[in-house]
Amino acid sequence: MTTSTTAESSAATPLLDLQGLVVAVRRRRRLWSAMALLGLLAGAAVAILLPPPPSAVTKILVAHADDQPNDTGTLIRTDVQVLETTRIAELALNSLKSTEKPEDLMRDYQGTGLTNNLLQIDVSGDTKAQAVDRAQALADAFVADHVRRMRATAKAESDALLEQRDRMRDELAQVNKEIGNRSPNTDPQASASLETLFARRAELNSRIADFDERAADARTGTPQVVSGTEIVDAPRAVPYSMPKAAATDAAIGLVLGLVVGLALAAVGVVVKDRPVLRRDIASHLGASVITDLPRRSVLPWRRRRARVAQERLTTSLTRTVRGSAEAVSLLELGAAHTAGVLAVAVARNLAAEGPVVVVDGLPGSELSGRRAKPGDPAVISGERAAAEPQQGLRLGVGSVAPGTAWTDLQYLGTQTVLVVRAGHGSAAWLHTVARQLADQRIPVIGVVLTDPDPKDRTDGTLWDGLHTALRGRSERQAQPGGTARRAERQPMWAAHGADNEQEAR
Repeated sequence: MTTSTTAESSAATPLLDLQGLVVAVRRRRRLWSAMALLGLLAGAAVAILLPPPPSAVTKILVAHADDQPNDTGTLIRTDVQVLETTRIAELALNSLKSTEKPEDLMRDYQGTGLTNNLLQIDVSGDTKAQAVDRAQALADAFVADHVRRMRATAKAESDALLEQRDRMRDELAQVNKEIGNRSPNTDPQASASLETLFARRAELNSRIADFDERAADARTGTPQVVSGTEIVDAPRAVPYSMPKAAATDAAIGLVLGLVVGLALAAVGVVVKDRPVLRRDIASHLGASVITDLPRRSVLPWRRRRARVAQERLTTSLTRTVRGSAEAVSLLELGAAHTAGVLAVAVARNLAAEGPVVVVDGLPGSELSGRRAKPGDPAVISGERAAAEPQQGLRLGVGSVAPGTAWTDLQYLGTQTVLVVRAGHGSAAWLHTVARQLADQRIPVIGVVLTDPDPKDRTDGTLWDGLHTALRGRSERQAQPGGTARRAERQPMWAAHGADNEQEAR
């Protein structure tokens, strides 16, 4: 039965609770807000402290002899790579009469192919005037080099065609000579040979004309390339606005910082596994959440709401302690101050019916060492309470944080109310608290959840464990001699699906 129940509980539990993840990340708003602010400041600082050097830009229209409408940009990418070579840089430096190394200049400019025939050159310099002069020199050097290469290509092609034509002419002259040396006769074989020579002459004349036309076309294409390659956008300095750059970099830093902060918060939530929803905390502790105490706020209406919730909780706890046959304690987990304030408030309400002493079992004895206000009940430390005889009603307040002496909790109260801060303890530690309280046979009346998520609408009541809820708890009966005895009750499980499949009874 236990194995099947555990298997069903594990199957019903999702691998990743998105609702809990979103709530936990929202609760860690300080982290991702700080990261976003840090990114904002870093972006603005980079724009102010590290401004870009003065730069200039120019655009060149590049004509190619092999331009095709369906070109995928191969030719312009080749032009970009040619631009970023030491030859172009050296030509530009020679025109500027500069002694700078071509490799140093190459680090200060880059080319970008905007379209198949439009090349943009971005150049930086020590001043705007130097950047403009560099851009002009680079543009002129590239245009001159491109025109030279296109002319050299056209000339090489034309020379090759003319060379082929000249060979054909030499062969034609040889054919004409052979035709002239033949004497007319009626020999059929000689006539056939002569017709072959005439056919060869006609073929050679046709090929020579073709080579002449192709050489002329090659020479004609060079002027189109030369006239089509030109600077279409004269070099000009790129304007730089410090406020605009700071705003842009700050916005980019803000977005990056926010993304990094959210990622860190999400990873931290998954790794730490600290429940924040009421239903999860109630499930891990095996006790119902009886009320929430919102976080303190500087806003007046929220402060008033928190005060009303605390007064209502104090009244409810006062009735619970007054009607209980055994001592009740308040045990905190991440809410030591709230537990101390609640204990003092409950004891102040009970003081009207008789003497009340608050036993301080909190680490550091901050409650017992504080300055008492008029009307406050007596607060003594745990050591003093063990040495003095009990007089009147005692209300214990302690802690279930790591390092707790579990066997001492029963001396603070044989039943308890847990005051837990949402998102403070991990799921494993909540299991440990529930298991240890069950081992000490200290039933949990209910859980007071402090600092809950304002948008948490989950139910924190254990409907399948009414013996652990406030409305269904087993009240203990007092023995005739006035001493309290423990009534028989159902075993209280540490938590649903406890870690390592262990159940504490």
